[in-house]
Amino acid sequence: MASFTQLPSGNWRVQVRRKNRYVAETFRRRKDGEEWALDIERNIDRNRSPKARAAVKAKTFGDIIDLHIGDMHDVGRPPRRSKAAVLEALKEDLGSTKLPRLDRERLIEYGRKRAKQGAGPATLAIDMSFIRTVATHAAAVHGIEVSAEEVRLARFALRHLGLVGKSDERDRRPTQDELDELIEYFETNPRQVIPMGRIVRYAVATAMRQEEICRPAWPHVNMKTRIVTIIDRKDPRKKDGNDQKVPLLNLTGYDAWEITLQQHIITRGQGRVFPYNHRSVSKAFARGCEELKIEDLHFHDLRHEGTSRLFEAGLPIEKVALVTGHKDWRTLRRYTKLKPEELHKLQTAPQPTLEEFIKTLAAS
Repeated sequence: MASFTQLPSGNWRVQVRRKNRYVAETFRRRKDGEEWALDIERNIDRNRSPKARAAVKAKTFGDIIDLHIGDMHDVGRPPRRSKAAVLEALKEDLGSTKLPRLDRERLIEYGRKRAKQGAGPATLAIDMSFIRTVATHAAAVHGIEVSAEEVRLARFALRHLGLVGKSDERDRRPTQDELDELIEYFETNPRQVIPMGRIVRYAVATAMRQEEICRPAWPHVNMKTRIVTIIDRKDPRKKDGNDQKVPLLNLTGYDAWEITLQQHIITRGQGRVFPYNHRSVSKAFARGCEELKIEDLHFHDLRHEGTSRLFEAGLPIEKVALVTGHKDWRTLRRYTKLKPEELHKLQTAPQPTLEEFIKTLAAS
């Protein structure tokens, strides 16, 4: 039987001891506590895990999303920006769905709707993955009756409909003419505050993402070894503590070290190397492409271009990985869309290895 104790605050402390199990919660009204205690006793009698109060109140998919996010915060692993955005979108679209209605038919209907709205197979695959994660978490951690199997079946059906799948590997590389046009446009535009011409050259020279260009401060740059440290560099398996040292090279047609020295003079070695918001950089790049009528070119394609040029300079895959930060060489292979004419250059003008180049830089 449950015991009820009224606290000095007026709230009710409810304790359930049954079959060597103990659960307690505090309620404002005794009636709420009685309902909770009855549900807890029933779960224990059915050999189910007694549910916490929040789990008992979970009736919709939005409720179990909140439970998942709360639990992740409790263990010090809050969802990062991209996952949080997906969960928020799922809550908006499916949040009001009652848990018994979160079945195969409802999820297929959701998938068809998202596809009509323009969501691609890779985007919808991410959605379904997070739906299954939330459902599995609710069932495993809180004993809530929600079926991850229904999600699996819905994903299977959507995949056969061609609505769920892997993203196509993007192989868009800017031509040298396009890069020259962009750099000239940015450097001759008096309204352009951000030094986008310099940033474009630096992006190709370092094969860095826009966040990695805008984040480092001068203490992260070793002026003697010509190496910049990227703090918590993006990695699908581990981001926190994933600090990586990146050599500032001159192998891609643009000299990363020379650009760094230019920034040191401009910023006087204070604050960040490129003290700009990475989203503003992305928007400025998109505006430049629009003005110049350059189609289907994204800022991230500059990383692709820089990586490909490192291969074209003769660096083997393991040395390119030292620059780009890729830990899975299989992932890096998608960047090796080399230009056939570059093979002739490799025969007539062999390039130094990364170690030889770093030694040359250190000696100069």
